[in-house]
Amino acid sequence: MSSTTPTPPPPSLTERRKTETRMEIARAAAGLFVRHGLRATRAEDIAQAAGIAPRTFYRYFATKEEAVAPLYAAGAQRWVEAVRAAPPDAGVLHALEQGVRHTLTPGVGVSASSWEWVRTLLRLAEATPSLRRVWAEVCQASERLLGEVLAERVTRAGVAENLRASAVPDSDDNVAGGPAPTSDAPPSPTSAAPPSPSFAATPELRFAAAVASAAVRAALEAWAAGDCPVEGPDGPAELALRNLAALRDFPWGHGASRGGCDVVRP
Repeated sequence: MSSTTPTPPPPSLTERRKTETRMEIARAAAGLFVRHGLRATRAEDIAQAAGIAPRTFYRYFATKEEAVAPLYAAGAQRWVEAVRAAPPDAGVLHALEQGVRHTLTPGVGVSASSWEWVRTLLRLAEATPSLRRVWAEVCQASERLLGEVLAERVTRAGVAENLRASAVPDSDDNVAGGPAPTSDAPPSPTSAAPPSPSFAATPELRFAAAVASAAVRAALEAWAAGDCPVEGPDGPAELALRNLAALRDFPWGHGASRGGCDVVRP
């Protein structure tokens, strides 16, 4: 899929530095939360651990709980991008499963040593309403993006199928009885390639994205609540794969773009 997806312009140096600073603050916050707990950690403690001034911390985050949002978001983004990067001929369910294996297998998406941090942060989110809200907002944003990625896969698969069905075989069907004419003239402006479309998820694909997101979220939360190892039948990857079986009979072809009400974007 990545070969046909337009590449966005690279972020500016300022944007990269801001992103790096946000992630440095997030790692510092997570480390303090894991070692000392959420309640015992102040925003000033996070700023000190990150090597920045408290006022700099508040330029990036309004509360200490929000400071770990980039870490939550990085995992969610990794899964969605893995689904996008699955081979174009892979079915949607297969792409979702591949994304799970890439993201939730220790040592592939997240290092094995980091999974205990993940467990602690998810337990804190479960026990703390303010942190639970941050986790929920990240999951909701990821769900919206996943819906767009599923729409892209379904739409491109439908276009490819239509092209295969309408392909004209090489034969003597040319009305002139000879090879098709060629031209060395440059293409006219009207023959230029159209801009890459945006992909809006239909209601069916919004539902599928919600189910798939819930399958992964529930697997992570169930694993974090217990003491099972990260690998094995009760690890997050295997739990998520079992949950995704709920989409095995989903009619993916019905999720392709079609006529209907326009999507109103804010």
